[in-house]
Amino acid sequence: MSESYDIDHPIYQVGQSTLSFTQLLNYFIDPAYKRGNLSRISDLHVKNGRPISFRIDDDLTPLPEGTGVTAATIDYMLGILLSEKHLEIVLDKENPKDLDTAFEWEAQGINFRLNIFKDRDGLAFVMRVLASDIPSIQEVGLPSEKIWQDITTLKRGLVLVTGVTGSGKSTTISSLINHINLYRKTRIITLEDPVEFLFKSESSMVSQRQIGQDVPTFAEGLRSALRENPDIIFVGEIRDTETASLALSAAETGHLVFSTLHTRDAKGALSRIVDMFSSDQTKSLCLQLSFSLSFVLSQKLVPRADGNGRILAMEVLKNLPALGNLIRSGNWQQVYSTMETQGKEGMMTMEQHLLHLYQHGIISKESAISYTNEASLIERLG
Repeated sequence: MSESYDIDHPIYQVGQSTLSFTQLLNYFIDPAYKRGNLSRISDLHVKNGRPISFRIDDDLTPLPEGTGVTAATIDYMLGILLSEKHLEIVLDKENPKDLDTAFEWEAQGINFRLNIFKDRDGLAFVMRVLASDIPSIQEVGLPSEKIWQDITTLKRGLVLVTGVTGSGKSTTISSLINHINLYRKTRIITLEDPVEFLFKSESSMVSQRQIGQDVPTFAEGLRSALRENPDIIFVGEIRDTETASLALSAAETGHLVFSTLHTRDAKGALSRIVDMFSSDQTKSLCLQLSFSLSFVLSQKLVPRADGNGRILAMEVLKNLPALGNLIRSGNWQQVYSTMETQGKEGMMTMEQHLLHLYQHGIISKESAISYTNEASLIERLG
C-alpha cells in the first residue's frame, strides 16, 4: 500500500482527452449544471466496464464519449479517496466488505458521502455531494410557512421525514434543526451515518456524533443521548426495533426527536413503525405512537417543467385528535382521507401538492401523474 495516488494525475479517457479525478469532480461545480447556487448533479457512479456517470436531475447520465472504466482505474481512484486502512478493507479479495465513509475535496472544501461495494464485475462506488451550507427553510421549499413554523416551535414529539433515497430528507431535517439552532436556546444532539451537514452552534449548543466513529450504533447513541440532557435529538434513520422504541420513548418523555424512514408516503411510515414490532405489541405501540408522533413529512423531488432542476413535493401528516384516534385503532385506511380534508389544519396529501404545482405551471402534467401515490390524481387532471 505504498503507492502514491495523485488526484491530478490523468486516469480516465473521455474522447481524445484523459481526465484526472479533479476534472471529474469539477462537474459538481460546473456552472452549466447549476440552478441558482445548487448543483443539479447529486452523484457520481463508477462501475467496472461502464462509462463514468453522473446523476443529473434524478437521471443517471454517462459522460459523453466516456470509455468503460477498468479495474485498475477504479483501484487508483479508491487510492485517492480512501485512507490506507480503508483501502486495505475494500481491496481484500478474500474477505471483501462494503464500506460507507466520507471524502473531503480539500481544494474546494466540498464533502462527499462515499459507498464502495463489490458486484459481479468487480468493485464499484458511488459518491454523493453534500451541501457545504445548510439551506434555509425558505430555500428548501416546504409547502407553507405554517408547517415549518409549527415544527420549529415544538417542545416535544416525534417528527419523521420519509421518502426514497435521494429525495432530500437530510436536507429538510437539517434546515429545520438549523432554524431551531439559530433562534432557540436548546441543546441539540445528532446521531448520523455519516455526518452530512455541519452545524455551527448559534443560539443552541449542537453536538454531532457519527455512527461507527463516535458511537457504535443509532440505538446506543440514542440511549446515551437521553443521559446528556438534550432538548432535541436527531436520529439519522430508524432502522430497527430498538431504535424505534427509544425514539418513541424519548419523544414521549419530553424531547423533540427528528428521524427518517424509507417509505413512499406518510401512511406507510405509521404502519412501518408498528410492523417493526411483534403482533402482541401492536396495541400498545399504536397507543404510544398516537401520543408521541407530531408530524410526518413525506417528500419527493419532481422535475421542473422548464427542465431546470427539481422541486420539492411534500405530503404533510399532522397528529391532530382525528388522526390520533385512527393511529390508536391502527385504522390506516382512513388516514389518507382525513389528511385530504384537513388542509386548514396544515395537512396535505402528495396529490394535493402535485396538483398545486401543476396548476401553477411548475411541473408538467406527466410528472404530476408519474409521481403520484394515488391514481385518483389522474382523474382530477383530466
